[in-house]
Amino acid sequence: MTGVVGAIIEAWDELRIHRVRVLLALVGVACAVTAITGITAAVTMFGQAMQEETERMSGRDTTLEAWSAGSSTTMSALEVDAVVDSVADRHQISYHSVRAYLGLNIRGRDVGEYVEWSAVDADHGAITRQGVEDGRWFTESDGERLAPVLVVNQAFLDAFTEGAAASTHPSVVIDGETPVAATVIGEVPVMWNGEGPRAIMLFDQAVRWFPDSVSAEGYQFWVPPELADQFAEVLPRDLAAVGVPFDVQKPPAEAFVIDRVLQYLVLGVGGFALLLGGLGLLNIALVTVRYRIREIGIRRSFGATSGRVFFGVLMESVVATTVAGVVGVVIAVAVIKNIPIDRIFGRPIDDLPGFPFDAALVGMACAVGIGALAGLIPAIYAVRVKVIDAIRY
Repeated sequence: MTGVVGAIIEAWDELRIHRVRVLLALVGVACAVTAITGITAAVTMFGQAMQEETERMSGRDTTLEAWSAGSSTTMSALEVDAVVDSVADRHQISYHSVRAYLGLNIRGRDVGEYVEWSAVDADHGAITRQGVEDGRWFTESDGERLAPVLVVNQAFLDAFTEGAAASTHPSVVIDGETPVAATVIGEVPVMWNGEGPRAIMLFDQAVRWFPDSVSAEGYQFWVPPELADQFAEVLPRDLAAVGVPFDVQKPPAEAFVIDRVLQYLVLGVGGFALLLGGLGLLNIALVTVRYRIREIGIRRSFGATSGRVFFGVLMESVVATTVAGVVGVVIAVAVIKNIPIDRIFGRPIDDLPGFPFDAALVGMACAVGIGALAGLIPAIYAVRVKVIDAIRY
C-alpha cells in the first residue's frame, strides 16, 4: 500500500514539473469526459420527461384501461360507477378513476364556442400526474358541495371568465333545463399549442346535475407493474359477473421509445475527442520518458525494480487523466443542474431525477481507461531501457 501511495505522489510531482505540456492534452480529455457524462445524464432526464408526458396522457406505469364492451345494461351511470368502485375496493386498488364525456354548453359571450368536457374522479389527478398551473385539483370532499366545481384550461378562462385567474374562483353558468352556476377552482396546463377550451368536472357532480349528458364511461386502474397481467384477467371477469362488461387493456410493453441516435452520435464525438486527448498525452509521455532516461537508469542502478518503474510511469498518465476526469464530471454536473427544464420540455419535471451516479462512473472510467492506455507504451519503453545505456545517455 505504501508503494502505491508513493507512486501516486511521485506521479503527481512529475505532472507538476511538466504541467505546461500536460495541460494542453488534458483539456481535450476533460472536455470529452464532460460531453460523455453530460449526455449520459441528459438522456436519463429526457427519458423521465418523456415518461411523465406519456403518463399524463394514458396514466402511470402500470395503468389498466377499461372500456365498455358494448353490451347494454339497465344500470344508470351512477350505479355502474358504484359497482366498479366496489370491485376496485375488493381488490384493494388504491387509485382508480372513471373517464366520462359530457355534452354541455356555457352561457356567456362566446356561447357557440365548443368546449371539451370530461368527468373524472379525484384519483384521476394522481393517476395522470395532473398538475395545476393555478388553484388546485379536486378533492374527495368537493363531491359533497352543493354546486359543481370545475378545473379548466387557460382557453376556457379567456373565453368565459374574461381571463380571470382560477385562484379567484370565477363562476360560469352551465345551460340546461335548470341552469347551474359552477365555480372554477383550478387551471390545468395546456396540452398542445392552440388548444381550445377544456373543462373537467367531478363525475359524482356530473351525474347529479346532468345525468342525461354523461356518456361513454371508461375506467383507469393504477396497479403495481408486477400484478398487471393478473389484474388484466381478473377485472373483466369480476366486472362482467356483476353486470357491467368491460374490456380491460394493458399499456404497451414499451410506453415510449427514446431515439438514441443523437445520444450515440454525441457519445461517438466525445469518445473521438477522448482518443485525441489520449494520443496527445501519449506523445507528451513518450517525450518526457526520453528526457528522463538518465534518471530512470540511476534509479534502476540503486535497486528500483522493473515493476516499480513501470507502475510509476503508468501512474503519471492515470493520475493526470483522473484529475481531468474529475474536472469534467464537475463541469457536467454544473451544466446539467442549470439546464432550463421548463423551456426545453415545456413544463417542469415532477420527479426530477438526481444526477445519475452511473453517468459519473462512466466518465471517470473513460478518463482512467484512456490514461492507462496512454501510459502503457511509455511505461513499457522505460522498463526496456538498459541500466548502463541509460546512465551513459
